[in-house]
Amino acid sequence: MRYTMKFIYSILILVLPLFAGCSQQNDTAHTPELVDVKTTTQEYAFAVHPLHNPTYLFEVFNPLLTYLNSEIPDVHFKLEASRDYASFDEKLKNEAVSFALPNPYQTLMAIDNNYKVIAKMGDDHNFKGIILVRKDSNIKGPKDLKGQAVSYPAPTALAATILPQYFLHHHGLDINKDIENKYVGSQESSIMNVFLGTTVAGATWPPPWKALSDKRPELKDALKVIWETKSLPNNSIVVRKDVPDALALKVQGLLSNLHNTAEGKQILKRMYLSKFEPANNDTYNSVRTFVAEFNDTVRPL
Repeated sequence: MRYTMKFIYSILILVLPLFAGCSQQNDTAHTPELVDVKTTTQEYAFAVHPLHNPTYLFEVFNPLLTYLNSEIPDVHFKLEASRDYASFDEKLKNEAVSFALPNPYQTLMAIDNNYKVIAKMGDDHNFKGIILVRKDSNIKGPKDLKGQAVSYPAPTALAATILPQYFLHHHGLDINKDIENKYVGSQESSIMNVFLGTTVAGATWPPPWKALSDKRPELKDALKVIWETKSLPNNSIVVRKDVPDALALKVQGLLSNLHNTAEGKQILKRMYLSKFEPANNDTYNSVRTFVAEFNDTVRPL
């Protein structure tokens, strides 16, 4: 009996590790592996030029991107803000975003850098420059600005800088010598510089003035629009040429019909806009002519 038990014990010592090995193999075989699942949804960056400061820009335009995402579920649009006009311009020059909403001058830049126009903001009558002064100022005519500081958002802001400077030039001012041009980075800053007395006049365009003065009624009490410029075609929607045509057409159709839906009307209301409309590169031929004249007669861009 003693020898029999020793024999069984010896067999167990030899066999048990084999069972343990089998157990390990089975555990390994049945342990689920973590798989890096990559989404098949294509993401498209949609950049909007600095119409407003970044926080307010997201407040105004993110609902539009949310709407596009809900209507075109197989892709994802991501809103991209820029810290200033120069950084936005670089994105167009480098073809860094798939979709963009540039101003008309930047639209020409986009067309020259592998983008095409598919739509535009409506309300062209609103795409004009306005020049603000304090109601208690002594400014009566453009020539009263001689020797004074005037604020603008940025050198390439068409409605809020280029059109106002063209206006002042054609009303007897050499904008390169007679006044101090202060490019302050945003529409809101241009307005606030006048309100705070840092500049005697400030240029912007109607939607930012309306939006900011609605939020801050004291601006309406202190400031007035003293001059308005002529108007040009409004901001465009451009798409990089490597984006599928079918997707570009979907976006064009959704934007152009936005004003026909209740949700769309609310989105447009935030923008102080009545509608988007179809457009193409030729829509901005008049802007190209105007920019060429500005370059020749006012200052180089």
